[in-house]
Amino acid sequence: MKAHALGLVARSLAAGIVVRNVARAARRAPPVRPASDDVELGPITIVVPARDEATRLGPLLAAVVGAPGVSQVVVVDDESSDGTVAVAVDAGTEVVAGSARPAGWAGKTWALQQGLDASWGTWTLFLDADTRPDPALPRALVARCVEDGLDLLTVGGRFDLPTPGLRWLHPALLTTLVYRTAPPGARDHGPVHRRVGNGQCMVVRTATLRCAGGFGAVAHHTVEDVALVRTMAGAGFAVGFLDAGELLTVRAYETAADAWHGWGRSLALPGVDGRARRIAGLATIALAQALPLLRLIARRADILDIALLAVRLGTLAGTARAYRQRGLAYWLSPLADTVAVGALARSTFATPRSWRGRGGPGRSLTA
Repeated sequence: MKAHALGLVARSLAAGIVVRNVARAARRAPPVRPASDDVELGPITIVVPARDEATRLGPLLAAVVGAPGVSQVVVVDDESSDGTVAVAVDAGTEVVAGSARPAGWAGKTWALQQGLDASWGTWTLFLDADTRPDPALPRALVARCVEDGLDLLTVGGRFDLPTPGLRWLHPALLTTLVYRTAPPGARDHGPVHRRVGNGQCMVVRTATLRCAGGFGAVAHHTVEDVALVRTMAGAGFAVGFLDAGELLTVRAYETAADAWHGWGRSLALPGVDGRARRIAGLATIALAQALPLLRLIARRADILDIALLAVRLGTLAGTARAYRQRGLAYWLSPLADTVAVGALARSTFATPRSWRGRGGPGRSLTA
């Protein structure tokens, strides 16, 4: 009886945390939309850190080279062994040959810093090679920064999931974040130490980031996007995290295994959240996301389990607009919740060590 009571208390606490975070989605800022052509915003530099991205870089560069408001496109070649440089040169970009990273820097943060050093735009937009932006995105992001008075803005896009297995697993992985953090556009960000962002697409006032020390303050981090958001917000800069699904698509993975191994490395926010907080987050997800369905299958579900299953289905409906493809696999994704918990557990107890093989994870928080 005592164990049952303790279990009920633990499940109730987890449910309270999840409901609090999910409720933040009820009050959201409008998504990023195309900006008026008559708004003067200043030159925009786009920086793309790339390591062995020859097969994915072309569509991104085709969209941003010559896009409205874009004055400079920089590709930082992080010692690629494929045709990344050739693709970048053929697209008409400025290529920065990445140098060996200094001691204390992760691979991606060093690539981002080199891109920032090469930028001469008033604004610098950092894009990962797996992003597929609308040409209107750069001006739209900068215009929103000006409108909202932001120094740093990161955004979430729509996910392009080419295989059924990926469409089954990816939403379950995403839900582990929805249950622990505020979603893009939430007006209630929560405390600074709980804020998140998406490094796949982030725009900053160039001079502001340089005055703040560039990426030096987060040099060693492997989840550099969240680290930068928290560092700048904690220093008093205006930081935003919005939805840009109308103008940005991301194709980060091809299969469910890719997502489990790639995204799974950063799901628990290693390096920015301490071990105790990561374990608490894992327990919350296990109790509130995975356990209710297992208890229902075992015919042990109670009213709390039913309530949590209702929240799960509501979350599934709410995140549907973040996906280009859905179908049956998407709607069956709650069956993948235990697999997602496994990925979160892996991230909780193992620190990622390489960005495409070199000092930082290959995927951002919301990949």
